[in-house]
Amino acid sequence: MNVVVLTPDKEVYTGSIKSIKVPGVGGEFEILNNHAPLVSSLGTGKVRIKDTEGGSKEFSISKGFIEVLNNEVSVLVESIVELR
Repeated sequence: MNVVVLTPDKEVYTGSIKSIKVPGVGGEFEILNNHAPLVSSLGTGKVRIKDTEGGSKEFSISKGFIEVLNNEVSVLVESIVELR
């Protein structure tokens, strides 16, 4: 599964991942390989990415959107800060 995380200014993260947890407006949810197509709005909170090599990244975001289609995940956010 591939992910790209974007702000209006730049590409923040791109790569092959195992999973991504995001702060949906109705609560946190996780996307895994072969997830059904999805478009959802995101609230303020943490995004956690686990990559295919066992590493992880964590970001703090303010609202945005996520789209999942054919194992391609796009996360578009207003602002983002890398936590680790």
